[in-house]
Amino acid sequence: MKINFEHHQTAHCENGVASNLLINKGLKLSEPMIFGIGSGLFFVYLPFLKVNFAPGFSYRPMPGAIFSKAAKRLGIKIKREKFSNPKDAQLALEKNLENNIPTGLQVGVFNLTYFPEEYKFHFNAHNLVVYGKEDGRFLISDPVMDYTTSLSESELEKVRYAKGALPPKGHMYYPTYIPENVNLEEAIKKGIKDTCKNMLAPVPLIGVKAMRWVAKSIPKWADKKGTKVTNHYLGQLIRMQEEIGTGGGGFRFIYGAFLQEAAVILKNDELKELSKEITAIGDLWRDFAVDIARVYKNRNSKSNIYQELSKSMLHIADLEEAFYKKLRKAI
Repeated sequence: MKINFEHHQTAHCENGVASNLLINKGLKLSEPMIFGIGSGLFFVYLPFLKVNFAPGFSYRPMPGAIFSKAAKRLGIKIKREKFSNPKDAQLALEKNLENNIPTGLQVGVFNLTYFPEEYKFHFNAHNLVVYGKEDGRFLISDPVMDYTTSLSESELEKVRYAKGALPPKGHMYYPTYIPENVNLEEAIKKGIKDTCKNMLAPVPLIGVKAMRWVAKSIPKWADKKGTKVTNHYLGQLIRMQEEIGTGGGGFRFIYGAFLQEAAVILKNDELKELSKEITAIGDLWRDFAVDIARVYKNRNSKSNIYQELSKSMLHIADLEEAFYKKLRKAI
């Protein structure tokens, strides 16, 4: 069983799987377009929730939300299934392959045999596509890789039933209906409006206000919890930013590419300028991550470093607030 499936490497797994599945069905939408329509830019701070012995930070919405929102706004129907029994999950996947349906899977990263060792960590919201089975091995299109690969039945079962936070439970998904004509202009506007609403939300747990809360907490952690705990918290912050979902600088660069495409489709030159603005903000997030990495590795001996990190993040939050207000007005 092998489906004629075109593999494209992308920056982020969920956007990449969505884009590749839709391209396979004849709807050519880029990764940035899926990301923008699906309102992928996000920030949440949950100090009462501990993840790896640190507060809960996330630069992205819940796994699956980007594709679900994009599909809804484009009039696309997606079927999602989970299975308590791994054998049922494998049979359902094989049935899809027999019916020529490439299928998206949610999996755990840690036991993916084709991942380099330094990329492996316990994260259960990775996405890939299975597009066939040959000689007892499932054919895999993982969009973060530049080549296709394969997994044995037991290897695939292990990652589909990874334990821990956000267990996949055999989760598989695929488009079942794509309209002949999609209203791209309306979908783009809805995606932008939703992003602005989330990032400018009046509550302190999400968006720009949550960024400010984290920024102001950094010196307080140092005073109350000490250097070791503070550095652990900061390490978790940049891990969520740069490794888990590329949600910091990486997502800003993807969103900038989305606004470039949107500017052409909506005939709105203001979006081109805003594309440059969010890309520059992405550079600042990357600089912020590098500064934290130096502190984490004890390569920065400044006595006021936590105050400086706090100021950097507050500055980014100010720039983002101004950006979303301009973006909201532009459309």
